[in-house]
Amino acid sequence: MGLSDLVYGIYERRLAAQIPADRVPRHVGVIVDGNRRWASEQGASSSAGHRAGAAKIVEFLGWCDEAGVEVVTLWLLSTDNLNRPPAELDALLGIIENTVSGLVEQGRWRLHPVGALDLLPAPTARMLKEAEEATATIEGSLVNVAGGYGGRREVVDAVRSLLAEAAASGKSLDELACDLEPEHIAEHLYTEGQPDPDLVIRTSGEQRLSGFLLWQSAHSEFYFCEAYWPDFRHVDFLRALRSYAERERRFGA
Repeated sequence: MGLSDLVYGIYERRLAAQIPADRVPRHVGVIVDGNRRWASEQGASSSAGHRAGAAKIVEFLGWCDEAGVEVVTLWLLSTDNLNRPPAELDALLGIIENTVSGLVEQGRWRLHPVGALDLLPAPTARMLKEAEEATATIEGSLVNVAGGYGGRREVVDAVRSLLAEAAASGKSLDELACDLEPEHIAEHLYTEGQPDPDLVIRTSGEQRLSGFLLWQSAHSEFYFCEAYWPDFRHVDFLRALRSYAERERRFGA
């Protein structure tokens, strides 16, 4: 072990000691950004960047398990990404499918696809559903795989579902409008029944949500990291947890 590894290990343990167990977020959302820029700076292809990002996921989920995080949402593919050139999109979808298959084989997490699966190619949508079924009885933490996901689309889908439910029960639009409460929409989101994210992390230096968990993140804390996702380290994660633990959360203006 070199001196730099020794110093890194000491710093890592010191960071971990600064995070009280009762201040760890239950739900962490992650915008895994920067794969293509990482690849460009390496002189590699976009696909190489996405593969490097995919390789980081199992490691990251292990960190979350060690910290005691109960729910993780990984944004792997946005609805905007579906407009990429066919060759690039096909490669990205293949990487996502391989990544999810690898998570299933790990047997450590319950997987739940979130997103407009009807916008995805049928084979991809089918394998995501099969991954959920295959991991349904696993007692590990819950991992939301956000593919074909867009925050606005999620809210639209929730409202559509709510309207369809009201119509099926014979409720009029006027009755629905009079009774409508925020929790009624929340009950039809992709993350129905889950705690809202306490902490949202975005890598690559971008300081915006881009619609990620648009409804659910109303009271979330945000942490923006300069590192591209493939370069995201355990100490970066611990810094995010420490920053969260040090904040006084306010649920108001």
